Amino acid sequence: MASDETRTLNPAAEASVQPRTRPQTRPRSVWVTRLVVLGLVLAALNLRPAITSLGPLLAEVRSGLGMSGSVAGLLTSVPPLCFALFGLTAPRLARRFGPGAIVCAGMAAIATGLLIRPYLGGTAGFLAASALALMGIAVSNILMPVIVKRWFPDRVGQMTGLYSMALALGTALAAAATVPMTRALGGSWQTGLAVWGILAAVAVLPWLVLTRHPATRAPRTPAAPERASAPAPTLSITRSRTAWALACFFGLQATAAYITMGWMPQIFRDAGVSAGTAGVLLAVTMAMGIPLAFVIPRLASRMRNQGPIVVALGLSGLLGYAGLYLAPASGAWAWALLLGVSNCAFPLALTMIGMRAKSGAGVVRLSAFAQSTGYLISIPGPLLVGVLYQHSGSWGLPIGLMAGLMLPQIVVGVLAGRNRTIEDQLA
Repeated sequence: MASDETRTLNPAAEASVQPRTRPQTRPRSVWVTRLVVLGLVLAALNLRPAITSLGPLLAEVRSGLGMSGSVAGLLTSVPPLCFALFGLTAPRLARRFGPGAIVCAGMAAIATGLLIRPYLGGTAGFLAASALALMGIAVSNILMPVIVKRWFPDRVGQMTGLYSMALALGTALAAAATVPMTRALGGSWQTGLAVWGILAAVAVLPWLVLTRHPATRAPRTPAAPERASAPAPTLSITRSRTAWALACFFGLQATAAYITMGWMPQIFRDAGVSAGTAGVLLAVTMAMGIPLAFVIPRLASRMRNQGPIVVALGLSGLLGYAGLYLAPASGAWAWALLLGVSNCAFPLALTMIGMRAKSGAGVVRLSAFAQSTGYLISIPGPLLVGVLYQHSGSWGLPIGLMAGLMLPQIVVGVLAGRNRTIEDQLA
């Protein structure tokens, strides 16, 4: 089937195909489109439980594995590190095997990593299995906007909102259900963490079917003729100010998100809140993304400039951090809600990735650059919070750090939200 879905991810090769020489496209099967939607939703549900299931049980994991506060801080920094490193491989893998096959492999890696990590024994084994799961999350993270742009080019905001909503649902579900599910399964933290691998195994199934469909496979045309007819490559994406602004915005919102997912339950527990309630509070924070992750992308896609949304989300985060500092226990539910609103900078960033590039190839380049660079930027944050907490003995300095990082996030978000595209800047 010769269509936009079967084109190579190589931007130079794509540019060499003139519209009048393209063959007529055949109508896409309804069942295939529905299966893509199902696959996107199931994949999105599995992009955060590996992380948010750990937060409510972090104290038990630390005790069971003999972790110090600094090592626990390193554990919360592993997700962005893996996302940055493995995310860079996603475009090349997608060109070679097709985006559907890579998402399928990503779901299988998540399932395997989650099922084995509690039982390998020791911190090193736990980190290695976590890295395997996070590798699957990393490549899927990069390819979600790509698949949306290719299959639903006229509904980017709507479909981004749908899978962002599913992502938020999976995030909240893991945060809320891990502690009670652990108790129901006998009280073992190993079982409570491993059970999330089953959900990832289910997500493999639709992608197994889609990898056999021509629209999700890599093109079989030889690369040499494409290179021969392709024009000279465009300037590096690193020359785009919009790409850098978006990468920095993505990195700072990821810093806030992973600090929240990794440490917020511990903040509430140290303030006298029970482990179960702390997990529910984290779930409330993540659950705010379920409705807002659907609304914000649709709203953002209708605006020429997304700066006002960036400012509103940033102010919500500043209020939430102020509450955590002044009255963490008495106002816990209000702070959880405010930080949940602030965390919706993630679906906004994904929407802007789709809007700041004109073509599918441009989205691939921008998605890989913004997410990988952004996750590199976010690595020190959770680790620094753990170090500050261990050496100061309180949450004052870590919360001050979180609030301080919100200010540059607002600034670069406003810059990234301007109505510009990377193709125009790199032309």
